[in-house]
Amino acid sequence: MDSIIFDLDGTLWDSIDTVLIAWNEEVIKQNKQIKKEITKEDLIGIMGLQSKEIGQKLFPDLEEDVREKVLNHCNEVECQYLSEQGGSLYENVEDVLIALSQKYKLFIVSNCQNGYIEAFYNYHKLEKYFLDYENPGRTGLSKGENIKLIIERNNLSKPVYVGDTEGDLKASKYAKIPFVYAKYGFGQVNEYDYVIEKFDDLLNVF
Repeated sequence: MDSIIFDLDGTLWDSIDTVLIAWNEEVIKQNKQIKKEITKEDLIGIMGLQSKEIGQKLFPDLEEDVREKVLNHCNEVECQYLSEQGGSLYENVEDVLIALSQKYKLFIVSNCQNGYIEAFYNYHKLEKYFLDYENPGRTGLSKGENIKLIIERNNLSKPVYVGDTEGDLKASKYAKIPFVYAKYGFGQVNEYDYVIEKFDDLLNVF
């Protein structure tokens, strides 16, 4: 193994509390077409999905063009809030990244909008541990395709992917690389190559 590619939400951090405030206060309450606030359960239910799927699931009663505008506004204020307030890093994330980065090349591939990973970097100052990152907001590609893009762009020979959802497993299979299931995250996955109960278990796996 020469490299580790990480998912972000449910793997490196939990941003839900900050995102809830951003969406509800800045967008949802200001839009009369939306009848109810977004809940924590709503956000957990969309983890790992791409933007269009998120819009369909959260705002099924809105016309497609209105839904897209609302979600774009949500994404914009979300990145601003996260850049200023951050999310909740899982325990010992930086210590583990320090140790892993001395042995492996580290990357992030997340199903998020452009600016989201940058907000994670801006607040938590962890960019120095990662050599590259990718997301569909920037490429328009699926998570599996973005993983392959990272592999090709960085000439990786034996990477693994660490994530917490069924979508992460499917993306790993698409890219034909081993999958490490972060069991502490948001998803339920029954098939994996490795499993970790907490983030620093990675030091025992690798």
